[in-house]
Amino acid sequence: MKEKITEKSIQLFDQKGFSETSIQDIVDSIGVTKGTFYYYFSSKEELLMDIHLRYIDDMLANQHEILGDDSKSSKDKLLAIVQMLLSNIKTQGASAKVFFREMRNLSEESLSEIIPKRDQFRLNIEKLIEEGKQNGEFRANLNSPIIAFGILGVTNWSYQWFNPDGSISDREVAEIFTEMILKGIEM
Repeated sequence: MKEKITEKSIQLFDQKGFSETSIQDIVDSIGVTKGTFYYYFSSKEELLMDIHLRYIDDMLANQHEILGDDSKSSKDKLLAIVQMLLSNIKTQGASAKVFFREMRNLSEESLSEIIPKRDQFRLNIEKLIEEGKQNGEFRANLNSPIIAFGILGVTNWSYQWFNPDGSISDREVAEIFTEMILKGIEM
């Protein structure tokens, strides 16, 4: 039931927004009582925090798997991360929208748990850029933090316009993005 509440809430938060969605809207949409909601979550914000944690923890786990593949070059790892971010739009598009759009509705205490994880994702990309610089795949004079922010800016905004069921696949978009990025940083 907790998963059902969470999934329906993600849909409602995506469609209506967090502030405009009431607990009553959530329970009515799945045919349960508020008591059922409160059995699993103490508040709507706790539910939002749960959605955020699940999203960022999943992203970090996927990124960690990519970065841990020693058979891949830095360039291949970068492509894999960009593709993972884009393919995530198909599998978790509504969660991505809720993550980016509704973070402002989290308390300072909740943000203090989410922001370091979000920052770690970015820092892992910075480290990958640094490794690529050290092994000669990328130019040595790059500003790795700015490149990482640029990569995240390009990919994270994609949930606004990218249609994973459209005429171009996530892999093709990832290749275009990666080529665009690498032509500016490749040796």
